[in-house]
This record gives sequence, structure tokens and C-alpha cells, in this order.
Amino acid sequence: MDVLALDVGSRKHAVAVSDERLGAWTEVANEVDALRKLYAALARKAPDAWVVMEATGVYHWQAAVLAHAAGLKVAVLNPKVTANFAKVLGQRNKTDRADAQVLQHYAQVVPLTRWQPPRTAVVELRAISRHVQVLAQQQTAAKNRLHAEEAMGDAPAFVLKAYRQEIRRLEKQIDHASAEAMKIVRVDAELKAQFEALDSIKGVAQASAIALLGELATLPAEMNARACVAHAGLDVRQHQSGTSVDKPGRITKHGNRHLRRALYMPALVAISHDPHAKAFYERLKAKGKKPLQALCAVMRKLLMAAWVLMKTRDTYDGARLYAAMEG
Repeated sequence: MDVLALDVGSRKHAVAVSDERLGAWTEVANEVDALRKLYAALARKAPDAWVVMEATGVYHWQAAVLAHAAGLKVAVLNPKVTANFAKVLGQRNKTDRADAQVLQHYAQVVPLTRWQPPRTAVVELRAISRHVQVLAQQQTAAKNRLHAEEAMGDAPAFVLKAYRQEIRRLEKQIDHASAEAMKIVRVDAELKAQFEALDSIKGVAQASAIALLGELATLPAEMNARACVAHAGLDVRQHQSGTSVDKPGRITKHGNRHLRRALYMPALVAISHDPHAKAFYERLKAKGKKPLQALCAVMRKLLMAAWVLMKTRDTYDGARLYAAMEG
């Protein structure tokens, strides 16, 4: 199999190839023209070649989109998975070139999943939903600072006024961004149907539905619910060895933090207002789970329900969800 691997960087990408006939590249600038030239040359020599890279922040996006546009097969890998693979190989050096070679080797021995770029509307919605999350975090921080200053009781009036103005400013920005997100949803039939399905979940209101839709709509439709849970980093890692080591399971967090953040408040609301979620939560605590562990289990159930609803466009049924699945 022909493979070109990129170790992604902000200014340039280190390059490793599976066969010398593909070219003698060692690096390529992170620029549109340079990447197009690289991919065009690769497509001429090996039209069925794979281009593999890690999902590293924002810098891999352009490289992946341009490779797909050139007709090449693209795989975007989880950095934690490839880091563990490097340990298995006994990789001692930590250089861009060495990392690219690890990715190239990984592609040769592990089955790859072909990456497809999401539709423009989906990409725009995700950008807005993440922007709203940032604004909401800033607003929460401002509220906490205001509360602390009011509790202390010795802050000048202008300081308190500034915090209140900041909170109102952020609230207006959140409302504006949410309205822009809903404009995208309303004019896209597929997104609208998926939004309405997500909005039917107990604990999920407009803001949470936008956040969930922005993340879930970018995932491959063939992904199953269990893989979706792993993508969010909500899968449980067990730590047991012999009879002396048996630690409580913990979520891996090896995944999309935006999804985890989008599920936290809906899970809190669900255990208060959805009798099925509440019963499930209390049952887990009665079995010895800590409150946070039980809450993560509710988040996991909500995510599995959300992923199924994204595909079926059905209405949420809490009785069916919590009766059908345990733990």
C-alpha cells in the first residue's frame, strides 16, 4: 500500500513515504500551493495512495481537505493512539521526521478509515457552536468573579459594574451566535431534522442541541454508537491485574472534549427532570458508584441516544433507552 504520512506543524509538515518511487520529500510548507503541488505529484505516481496525519488542533484541517480534493484517500488519526503505537515500536527519538515515519508505519499495519470532509454547512455550524462554548465559559468566569467580589464586600462600585457589563456583553454575543447557528439549521433540511430529534431529548435545550449537532454531524454516518462514545472519550478504561490490582474504571478522555462539555449540563438536567435518567443515576450510586461516575454514565447514555436519533430522526424515549441498557 502506498502511503504518504504528514507530521503536522503550524508552518511546515514533516513527510515520510512508504516507497522511494513516490518522491524524495522530507517536508512541505503548510501552504495551499505547496500542499497542492505535493498531492498532485503523488496522485500522478500513485492515484490510490493514502495520505495519513494526526488530528492536531486546526493545522491538519487544510492538509486533509486538500488531499481529499486531489482525489487521494485520507486518514486522520487519533494522536494518543499513534503515540502508543510509537511506544510499541520502541521509538526513542522524538523528532518531526521520526513522528512522520511512525505514522507511515502505522498505516501499513493497521486498517485505516477513510476520512470525508463534512459539508460546508456542518463545518460552519461546528465553528459557531464551539464559539458559543468559549463565550459561555467566559461568561461563567465573569459571573464567578462578580460573585467573589460581592461576597468580599470591599470592591469599588466601578469594578462590580464592569463585571456586570461584561456578563451582559457576553450574553448578547451568545444570543447572536446562537441565532446565526439556527439560521444554518433552518435552511438545511438534514440538519433541521437532526436538530429536532436532538431537541426532543430530556435535558437538551436549544444551546445543547446546537453544540451536539455541531460535533456529531461531522462524524461518519457508518460509525456505531459505541465508537461514538469512544470518540467523545467517554468510554471506560479498566485497570485490573491479577488479584492485587483492581482499580475503579475511569473514562479515557481520549476524544472530543467539546462533546463531553456539551453533554455535561444536559446530564445534570436529565437526572433532575427525567425520571428514567434519575432512576438510572440513583441505581448506579446504590451499587457503589461515585456521583461523578454515575453522571458520566448518564452522559454516555445521552450520547448513545443522540447518535441513534441523528440517524433515525425519531423522538427521544427515555423509558426505552434506560430499560434497554445497563451501566
